[in-house]
Amino acid sequence: MDKVNIICMKWGDKFPSEYVNRLYAMVNRNLSIPFRFVCFTENDSGIRNEVELQPLPELDLPVNLADAPERGWRKLTIFKRGFGGLKGKALFLDLDVVIVDNMDEFFTVKGDFLIAHDKKNPTKIEGNSSVFRFEIGQYPQILSHFEKNSEQVKSEVRHEQAYLSREIHKLGKLEYWQDEWVPSFKYRCCPSWIKSWFKAPFIPQGAKVIIFHGLPNPPEAINGISGKWYRHIQPAPWIVKHWKE
Repeated sequence: MDKVNIICMKWGDKFPSEYVNRLYAMVNRNLSIPFRFVCFTENDSGIRNEVELQPLPELDLPVNLADAPERGWRKLTIFKRGFGGLKGKALFLDLDVVIVDNMDEFFTVKGDFLIAHDKKNPTKIEGNSSVFRFEIGQYPQILSHFEKNSEQVKSEVRHEQAYLSREIHKLGKLEYWQDEWVPSFKYRCCPSWIKSWFKAPFIPQGAKVIIFHGLPNPPEAINGISGKWYRHIQPAPWIVKHWKE
């Protein structure tokens, strides 16, 4: 198989460089296919040498929308023509995922566009863009439509993954990863309600990449901090085994 692309983005100060370094290390341990790991960022300080660094692309938005809530809209720039000088299959990974098993099937499974199904709203078509695969150069209209109609789009959907899922669905290309591959830490790894007081978070059978959305992030989850007063979780020390350089 030709070399595949692993893409991540780092902007602002939410995640330090250690997240990029750990993500690279997890991919390196769990992907046997030759890969090119590219981080698009505005601050490359502290990022390990094995990571290819490229400038963070800018959205072409009206000035009055430049300071609107981010909500991941920058991810749409991956649909730019000639994005990063890359070609072929690409897997986008959020910086706060935890990879726990071999990832080869993310590239061998058939499909034009695959994404995790958002388990917060399982009855909707919406995907979770923490883990999605696409072909570089496909669907440039998704970005161009947003840039030309950003105010309207933001009035219709809450964030980038809802817009992305909607537009790919319109094209008849929206497909989901097997649920067991991409479990939500919050909704699948953590026992529900009263069980969470007696049972610790666990790695579900078949899991490959565990998704963290909202709170907690991996550091909080390791220490049993849910981030919400009404949600109890026990510590998940097994994360340390995987989320490391």
